Amino acid sequence: MSGPGAETTMQFLYALRSRGVTDPRVLSAMEAVDRGPFVRGVFAGRAYEDTPLPIACGQTISQPSVVGLMTQALQISPRDKVLEVGTGSGYQAAILAKLARRVYTVDRHARLVREAQQVWDEMGLTNITAMTADGSYGLPEQAPFDRILVTAAAEDTPGPLLAQLKPGGIMVLPVGQSDAVQTLIRVRRDETGYHYDELRPVRFVPLLEGLGKDG
Repeated sequence: MSGPGAETTMQFLYALRSRGVTDPRVLSAMEAVDRGPFVRGVFAGRAYEDTPLPIACGQTISQPSVVGLMTQALQISPRDKVLEVGTGSGYQAAILAKLARRVYTVDRHARLVREAQQVWDEMGLTNITAMTADGSYGLPEQAPFDRILVTAAAEDTPGPLLAQLKPGGIMVLPVGQSDAVQTLIRVRRDETGYHYDELRPVRFVPLLEGLGKDG
């Protein structure tokens, strides 16, 4: 598949850096993963803008700089096993797959999982395992995880996800009311418990229980 031209790529990376994405590994991963195939339909022409865009099932593909900042906050190591809650377009999982050993991703919408899988297959990304599930319960059969990323906002940090984070692990998620600006939170787990940092205001779709009604 054809990707963006050199000038578009340079502008894309400049936008990321100017908004605080400075980790060289994260920037390399975002340069390597073309956002274009994850944006379909009438918004395809805006794939390289630093803006969130609508996708199927009433969801959004996140703003690239927010993807970069969330990924950077995870501090992923090459041997890490990562859980993503909220597959969406599949773009974030593709970035994670460039940085981690294995990525597990869940979404309540089967259609989004299918469409994302098609793009990953075309990109040759083989270290992503995706499934349709209620992400608020995590993925206990694959736990514990070194890193957990949640791409939908909960009113509070879900207990099952905290329990599935390894000691020494990091979780990044938006927390707050679904109709207000939320806060991006980083949770670190160590032998003494959980430690929380507030990173920045964000706005995400709400984390909903149950499965979507799509086929």
